Amino acid sequence: MPNTDLAIIAIAAKYCPPTIEFLARKKGTRAFIVISAGFGEEGEEGALFEKKMLTTVEETGACLIGPNCIGFMNHNYYGVFTMPLPKPDPKGIDFISGSGATAVYIMESGMIKGLSFASVYSVGNSTQIGVEDVLEYMDQNYREEISPAIKLLYIENVGNPKKLLKHAASLVRKGCRIAAIKAGSTEAGSRAASSHTGALASPDTAVDALFRKAGIVRCFGREELTTVASIFQHKIPQGRNIAVITHAGGPAVMLTDALSEGGFKVPQLSGPKAEVLLAKLHPGSSVSNPVDFLATGTAQQLGDIIEACENDFDEIDAMVVIFGSPGLSRVYDVYELLDRKMKTCKKPLYPVLPSLINAREEINSFIEMGHVNFPDEVIFARALSLIKKTPLPVLGDDTIPDMDKKKIREVIRGAESGYLKPDQVGELLDAAGIARVKEITVTSLQQALKASLNIGFPMVMKVIGPLHKSDVGGVVLNIRTEDEVKSHFTKLINIPDTNAVLMQAMKSGIELFAGAKRDEKFGHLILGGLGGIFIEILKDVSSALVPLHKEEALGMITGLKAYKMIQGVRGNAGVDEEKFSEVLVRLSELVLIAPEIIEMDLNPLLGEGDNVFAVDARIRIE
Repeated sequence: MPNTDLAIIAIAAKYCPPTIEFLARKKGTRAFIVISAGFGEEGEEGALFEKKMLTTVEETGACLIGPNCIGFMNHNYYGVFTMPLPKPDPKGIDFISGSGATAVYIMESGMIKGLSFASVYSVGNSTQIGVEDVLEYMDQNYREEISPAIKLLYIENVGNPKKLLKHAASLVRKGCRIAAIKAGSTEAGSRAASSHTGALASPDTAVDALFRKAGIVRCFGREELTTVASIFQHKIPQGRNIAVITHAGGPAVMLTDALSEGGFKVPQLSGPKAEVLLAKLHPGSSVSNPVDFLATGTAQQLGDIIEACENDFDEIDAMVVIFGSPGLSRVYDVYELLDRKMKTCKKPLYPVLPSLINAREEINSFIEMGHVNFPDEVIFARALSLIKKTPLPVLGDDTIPDMDKKKIREVIRGAESGYLKPDQVGELLDAAGIARVKEITVTSLQQALKASLNIGFPMVMKVIGPLHKSDVGGVVLNIRTEDEVKSHFTKLINIPDTNAVLMQAMKSGIELFAGAKRDEKFGHLILGGLGGIFIEILKDVSSALVPLHKEEALGMITGLKAYKMIQGVRGNAGVDEEKFSEVLVRLSELVLIAPEIIEMDLNPLLGEGDNVFAVDARIRIE
């Protein structure tokens, strides 16, 4: 047997390690693609086979793709061992998949729509080379105007979050667009969490935060992923006003609903120019938007509508054309018109062509002209919404909040693992520059009465000890007299597990929440949203990975479903967003200085006028 550069292996798993050992050490083989399955995905014995292969590969300076994959292809090498085989297109999409079978299904979904592929990397179990490694290669070798600008990822395990974040964000800043599916997330880990932050910061939350920080559009299915990729091949609308152009009422209604749910508008078209357009259409047509030119509408009429939306209605940012066929006549003229208009219109024009059987030949010819098709209007609308909701990576600035790092480290070094004592929490917040209400911890009635004179009325009393104070009746609000202090102190101090009582000044304002959670793989997450009971009822919380820049923190706030409450509604004062975002940024810097912090809750924070201050806080370190 001669020396071999590349070995493609498709034999039983147990024979793979000795085969690789022989080829690497005796035949100088330095590249392996292992198609075989039956490794770590099957159990301990298979994992041992993988380990032996990796040891050989690393000791001999070789590289390994797989096992449990379908191969690899680009314009230099065509070795995807499956059907259908996409024709390599240098201007197509780069696709990296952690699953062989899923890669096939995603390629099928894309090819039917008209997508082409520049490369396909099926990394399988990622024994040596994973999705992040391929992305790193693409980033380091990216050449503007030459390298493919669209990347699709299917990920079952984020092996190296920092590498994925670094190179995905870098590629997006260079002008690439990336969409990804992360499968296999679980909420099981959150059930054991002991704080609001722990329960909210699930593994899936960390994935969301990573993708958002990197500028990756997160998808949840094959059709969604390939539809996002198809939209990437068009211009993205600058605004949110869409003209829906159709000859069928039902799909237009479903599209309008889906666009509205995704934050887009389908504004009514009216006025003299709308009347001029209506006169060009058959009786019974409508131009109010959706623009319905009926099943009897012609290619000429469609052209008139597109021209009007392009030139006469400035409020329109993009157009979606729904055009199918009942199968009674050929519609080549319509799709040829769409081809011309898509090449000349300045506004994005998206074709929804649902007649995959009746107009199959026409759609195929349309795709051969270099276009993609969106066969389902609702999936299209949801995909467009995902793109518009995904921010570009924030470069941020190097401004670091003024914080007492020495004091923070001193408090952490002096604390034991577990929840910090109230005075330690207070010291950390003060050192981090996070405002808090005046408070005193007491263990006797005499101390409580003295503290009430110091703090002043009205005030709040809370138990220290029980995990969830409200559940055990451990919070009393609006205390206004010494007699009330005496009565409530006696009741509170006798609640089981109580070791002290916290006395605070009574403040009002909108209840907010801020928190931090350390994930062993992803690092620290910062969370923010509405606080108090709203956090449990609404669970309306935004998240971001540290380091958190101010622009990202403001984005967390504006991205909340309850953002209007923070702005202020019905004459009620809102929250100073700058101050709220500053708290989130300071939490980010705090956990960078004190990575021992496992979980942190500031709940509630109170937003009152131009002040945001902590009322209650819990910090756990390890």
